[in-house]
Amino acid sequence: MCGIVGIYLKNKKYNSQLGKFLTGMMNSMATRGPDSAGFAIYSSEKKKKYKYSVCSNTDQVKEISKKLSKQVKDIKVKSISDHLIIETAMKDVVKNFSLEKFSGSHAIGHTRMATESAITTDGSHPYSTGEDECLVHNGSLSNHNNLRRSLQKKGIEIKSMNDTEVAAGYISNGLSDKKSLKETLLDGLKDLDGFYTFISGTKNGMAIVRDEIACKPAVVAETKDYVAIASEFQAMAHLPNVNSAKIFEPEPGKVYSWGK
Repeated sequence: MCGIVGIYLKNKKYNSQLGKFLTGMMNSMATRGPDSAGFAIYSSEKKKKYKYSVCSNTDQVKEISKKLSKQVKDIKVKSISDHLIIETAMKDVVKNFSLEKFSGSHAIGHTRMATESAITTDGSHPYSTGEDECLVHNGSLSNHNNLRRSLQKKGIEIKSMNDTEVAAGYISNGLSDKKSLKETLLDGLKDLDGFYTFISGTKNGMAIVRDEIACKPAVVAETKDYVAIASEFQAMAHLPNVNSAKIFEPEPGKVYSWGK
């Protein structure tokens, strides 16, 4: 059991509040995934700024900062922990990353309960196997080993043994073949075996799909200003005018997408 969330803003007036909205959604999903958490935020703003995450198992922050400063001006290195997963509570994660201050057009997030693999950063979502493509997943794939080998032969880099990274690789492979996100997820209904709910994001939009049995929960709330997705409605209760939103459960085997 994991918690997944996504929000796509139709009205740009809310862009500055994206982080605030996502913070509430992530905190509400903490009980579904106590082992690790992660999020991806998309923005249409064109800024010449880049953010990198560096994971180190030793106390090398000062050394890393010194070396990077020789190559890049105005760099900031923030030390939170050697592994994000040692955080004991969801509120610690969103606080340490100052999630409330983020702005953007859309975002996805995940809280993980480890059931089939160890509690390591290799199993933490979102997964990104292609430029601007991210995936969060609640469920389990049964044919990920065969798919992993097939994708690796096509040049898709998959670093972990986690089934979600294989699904992310499948999506990025489809996008590299000039398919849309919706088309790729529709193809996935034929090629990906298992029980799953996916929320996938690209720089152009966001989509959700549930397998044809749909035993993994999801609810959508859509207004003229935004679309929100979560494993449980409580994650969206704080959003503006949610009581007047169109609220529905995504149908099995159907892709819903927003954006381009």
